Amino acid sequence: MDREARVSLAAYRCLYAASAVTEIGGVTVLRAEAAPQSPMLNQIVGLGVDEPASEVVLDAALAAIGDDVACYVAVAPEAQPVELAGWLRERGLEPGWGWMSFRRNLEPVPRRPTSLDLVRVGPAEAQDFGRIVATGYGLPDAVVPWTAHAWNLGWECWLAVDGDEPAAAAGLFVSEGVGYIGFAATLPEHRGKGAQNALLAERIERAREVGCDVVVTETGERRDDLPSNSYRNILRAGFTEVAVRANWLRPARASS
Repeated sequence: MDREARVSLAAYRCLYAASAVTEIGGVTVLRAEAAPQSPMLNQIVGLGVDEPASEVVLDAALAAIGDDVACYVAVAPEAQPVELAGWLRERGLEPGWGWMSFRRNLEPVPRRPTSLDLVRVGPAEAQDFGRIVATGYGLPDAVVPWTAHAWNLGWECWLAVDGDEPAAAAGLFVSEGVGYIGFAATLPEHRGKGAQNALLAERIERAREVGCDVVVTETGERRDDLPSNSYRNILRAGFTEVAVRANWLRPARASS
């Protein structure tokens, strides 16, 4: 796994309790008890990257994450062997919404006019941050305490505020000279006010200040039937498309 992919994984792995992370044959299994129906939070990552995957490792990873959660098996473009897609289909998985990865250098982003103020997240702002992230990503309320603690678990976090009302959230995770940009969410009633453009510019500037040599991010791949506001904002901020990571979906098994 290359440096940028390692940091992208570390950015979210730090949020999981130790009991929710399993390592199997170079594969990382992330299980989120608070969101069993969210494949975005229940993932098997790294399959076939550092070494060719095997059916034994795949089955062990699927067993570790459990069939009571909906999960993604992430398949990077370089994953081996070529038979991997067939193994996933044989086990009832289907291609889901892939994620496009992006990167850019540390040149400043031109600041666009906005009426919103940016506030660093600390204990007083944490609950609003968690609520906005959960709302923006369609996650259950049980996830709010989890995302609310991101600022204290390795992330630097911001709110965009309209007067006294929190409007949008965003985070930056730094490791190995890479700045990973994530947690971008805006409440529906505050969209169109330039929140994410301002938050992107702020995080890129912060990554430069702390000595990063590259910033990376990701969002759902562009498809005609799915929204692309985040995709457009990322490109507008000077990011370059890198590659699509396939996400193979396995729905949760219905409880009996």
